[in-house]
Amino acid sequence: MSRWMPDRLRPLWDFDDLDATEARLRGQLESEESDAGRAEVLTQLARVCGLRDDFDGCEELLGEAEPLAGDGVARVRVELERGRKLRSSGDSAAAVPLFESAFARACELREFWFAGDAAHMVAISDPEEMAGWTERGLELGERETDAEYWAGPLLNNLGWWHYERGEYDQALEVFERALEVRKRDPANPQAIVWAQEAIDETRKVLTS
Repeated sequence: MSRWMPDRLRPLWDFDDLDATEARLRGQLESEESDAGRAEVLTQLARVCGLRDDFDGCEELLGEAEPLAGDGVARVRVELERGRKLRSSGDSAAAVPLFESAFARACELREFWFAGDAAHMVAISDPEEMAGWTERGLELGERETDAEYWAGPLLNNLGWWHYERGEYDQALEVFERALEVRKRDPANPQAIVWAQEAIDETRKVLTS
């Protein structure tokens, strides 16, 4: 597990095994002692549904979470997961305001891990805002340790954005920055591999 993951529920996740993830989350749900805590877990169960393209199930769980969430981090999670659901179901334009709201709320709460997540989601949901929100997320990570992890995903996504636009020199520069960031987190070796592969792919295009 990366040293840069202060999300208390992230250790329950295995994105390659959603069934096991769901089972762990349901066990966690039973152990939560507050409404806000239960709301947090419900949002993560909703995310499991979203990753399975079960968008109705996702929204049903978010509907359960919403009245329990209060005004803290659980509310941020509701906005993040509803935004992810909308983006995954093809409505990125509707997702962006939710991610922007989650970013603002998370910053106000000083929940900077979630602010970084929200910044990276805006960046990948609105191509016109990719560069601006990437920079905003990177600046946040430079100021706040809890958001530091997101530099890797932000730079990776920006690199591929340049790559898909045929801006290979810019893509290579960004991918090299991403690799530098990833190497500072050796507990996440797969991310280092992916960063190197992006560099290799871009160099291949530039030399072909």
